[in-house]
Amino acid sequence: MTAMRALGLMSGTSMDGIDLAVVTTGGESTVTRGPSMFVAYDAAFRRRIEAALDVAKEISSRAERPGDLAALERELTLRHARAVSAFVDAHGAVDLIGFHGQTLLHRPERALTVQIGDGALLARETNTPVVFDMRAADMVAGGQGAPLVPAYHAALGAELPTVDLPVCFVNIGGISNITFVAADGPPVAFDSGPGNALIDQWVSREGGVPFDQNGMIASEGGVVTGVVERYLDNPFFARSGPKSLDRNDFTLELAAGLELADGARTLAAVSAEAILKAAEHMPAAPKSWIVCGGGRKNPHIVADLSKGAEVQDAKVLLAEDVGLDGDAMEAEAWAYLAVRSMRGLPLTWPTTTGCRAPVTGGVIARPG
Repeated sequence: MTAMRALGLMSGTSMDGIDLAVVTTGGESTVTRGPSMFVAYDAAFRRRIEAALDVAKEISSRAERPGDLAALERELTLRHARAVSAFVDAHGAVDLIGFHGQTLLHRPERALTVQIGDGALLARETNTPVVFDMRAADMVAGGQGAPLVPAYHAALGAELPTVDLPVCFVNIGGISNITFVAADGPPVAFDSGPGNALIDQWVSREGGVPFDQNGMIASEGGVVTGVVERYLDNPFFARSGPKSLDRNDFTLELAAGLELADGARTLAAVSAEAILKAAEHMPAAPKSWIVCGGGRKNPHIVADLSKGAEVQDAKVLLAEDVGLDGDAMEAEAWAYLAVRSMRGLPLTWPTTTGCRAPVTGGVIARPG
């Protein structure tokens, strides 16, 4: 297939800004990774998104935009358009855009997922075809609508000569998800538990800062084992995949009463232990764990994960250890998925989301 130069746009559950990254691919195993960029949201806009999470709880169908959500959707889309313009000015034109939007509500048990972001407006503003709304078709087919990055992880896993299969990719954003890639067969994937979201919420509430940069706050604290165990008692962890989470499915209630530093360190341990428990639901023990996403910058999560992996005779590698960019991989995935959507290739499988059969998703908006 003729390769396309696609730009992926990702605004994740951390709500800190827009990741942009280019890949050139025909939508199958060969992927050439290109430049990437990050555009931060200002604090006021981030607070608007956080407030929208509460408003979105009222939504019962995907098209509803109660309260300020329609205005927020337009503003978010225009911010993405400006980010694309800056990226293209710096790195050259692209053939296609993969647009994730901002998830405000994800309730797979109700076949309901809501990502704000106007793909048609973005196509007009950028004068470039846009593939968006890539989760909905999977949910119509009985899937969880998440995670969607496994297709990209599988393509990368096939091209990492220094890594023995099976390998498990770990994406630690607000929510963590894993992708198990073997030598053959479709990937196996599911959300593994809270990633950075609880830590961010904790240090914001208790310390007045948006996140624990490089785990500095947690470095002054210790793990409260009883709290970790109470989090891991959640029935979610006993369920096999496919399964997915909303940002609000886990709360700070179980950490109430901890000191700031102890809370940050304990919640980092929760994130790592949740990932390790995912191995109970994989087809085989992975030989390596490749960690990407913002959570790889928290040394406590990585250290706890490494210690647990050693017990399982596996090793933990950061994305950069194998030549990948852990900050750009989700945006790269959205670019890759956009090409697959244009080519009519599956974005999800029964083993990744629980859909009844492989699903090709996405809505294509063209400029004009």
